[in-house]
Amino acid sequence: MASKLDEARKIINEVDAKMAELFSERMRAAEMVFAYKKEFGLPILDPKREQAVIEKNASRIADGVIKEYYIDYIKNVMSLSRAYQHRMQSGLKVAYSGVEGAFAHIAAGRILPDSNKVSYRDFKSAYDSVVNGESDVAVLPIENSYAGEVGQTIDLIFSGGLFINGIYELEIHQNLLGLPDATVEDIKKVTSHPQALSQCHDYIALRGFDTEDANNTAVAAKAVASRNDKSLGAIASVETAEIYGLKVLEANINKSGENTTRFAVLSKVRATDSALSNSVLMFTVKNEAGSLANAISIIGKYGYNMTALRSRPLKKHSWQYYFYIEIDGTTETEAGIKMIEELNKVCDKLKVAGTFAPHSEI
Repeated sequence: MASKLDEARKIINEVDAKMAELFSERMRAAEMVFAYKKEFGLPILDPKREQAVIEKNASRIADGVIKEYYIDYIKNVMSLSRAYQHRMQSGLKVAYSGVEGAFAHIAAGRILPDSNKVSYRDFKSAYDSVVNGESDVAVLPIENSYAGEVGQTIDLIFSGGLFINGIYELEIHQNLLGLPDATVEDIKKVTSHPQALSQCHDYIALRGFDTEDANNTAVAAKAVASRNDKSLGAIASVETAEIYGLKVLEANINKSGENTTRFAVLSKVRATDSALSNSVLMFTVKNEAGSLANAISIIGKYGYNMTALRSRPLKKHSWQYYFYIEIDGTTETEAGIKMIEELNKVCDKLKVAGTFAPHSEI
């Protein structure tokens, strides 16, 4: 006659067999999730989605004590799912502009940490690499809180066929870097990207340094390492110092303590993930009195709040402009579809340039 222990072991064995089969099925579904995220350049971790899954599944457990253990269990399952997706992510090719250690490289690494990051000489080359299939997605800067919009990237998005599938905020900390045996007193000249030099203008003036422009902050750090001149310093990130074997001589030398750059992930196809709650619209208006006001009025009419509005000159038409707008909400709703229909009546060219989750920090 079977004991209660034997009976319990039999139940556990049967449940374990079912769980093994269901675990395999869940991991196959994780492959499908990753394939979607790879296509659109979305990050593997989605904290809001994971919390929703935990709460939904935990509500199915009536026993309060068991529920606590189940929450730990589902967290572990999701952690394994993420680990599996990270393993698959190693084949994802992500284009960025600059060299290793540039802020775009840092942003790409934080958004898609296990990806194969590929350096390109400029924004257009990185963008075109996705268009021609060399890369899966591109990570490019679109705006800095201190220096304003990155017009070249915005122009590429307006004129090209790629879509924004995420906008991420990277807080920028500029630092004075030098050779390992250098001190602040040794530095006579600093090199960096003109924007970084501008951000640190007050500090540079206080120290009385001469300046030298570089293509980007990482190129500047590389130059300091290769020239082996104690009197030359670079303004760049801590990560860049580690890459090129430099020492941080003075940290956080930005003029403004709040210095954030927004990076866009660009892909061939526009994502429709429910976590991406905001949209980017780009358009030109007809050359008629009140056309821009009409377009803005239509956006408000359907309940959309504009969080950004900028104009950019059209390259081929003097004194004519296109407009870049960020709105709360997506255009896939009934109201959004009607809004787009009406906008098409007052716009010469209209593009839903992408969707993103607001204030995603990396």
